[in-house]
Amino acid sequence: MDHKTRICLAVITLGLANFLAYVVLYTIIWGEAINGRVVEVDGRRHYYLSPTNPMHEYGQEVSRGVFIYSGVHSISIAPTVAAIMLAMLTLAKERIVSSMRRTIVRGRTLITVVATIITILVVLWTAVFIHGFVSHLTHPHVAPAAPAPPAKAL
Repeated sequence: MDHKTRICLAVITLGLANFLAYVVLYTIIWGEAINGRVVEVDGRRHYYLSPTNPMHEYGQEVSRGVFIYSGVHSISIAPTVAAIMLAMLTLAKERIVSSMRRTIVRGRTLITVVATIITILVVLWTAVFIHGFVSHLTHPHVAPAAPAPPAKAL
């Protein structure tokens, strides 16, 4: 096995392990932070993961550390998927090139175009997720103040 193949297989294995860890941890902590929310109540911030039950307005409340970890791990999924796709494309490159010698688009051109599209889409997707996550942290929802108790009649 050559060096390039070993690297590609390592990238695929690590990517699948990252995705498996994401699924297991999502199940354990009951949600993820990208679609969660930060709510400020009386000057204190509360961190909620995305609700797994649509009947709940907020999801599972977690600590700030768990919320940040969940957000970062969720953001890492897009680049992980891209890395796996690019590694698989690299492994299949010779076969693609040899099978597309007499077509309108040459194999190497197709590989370059697909790799470029994957990279651009993942960079944009990751940027949107990062922006949303940072917005959650820096601009929490402010919970409405509790209504004052009614005055007693004299």
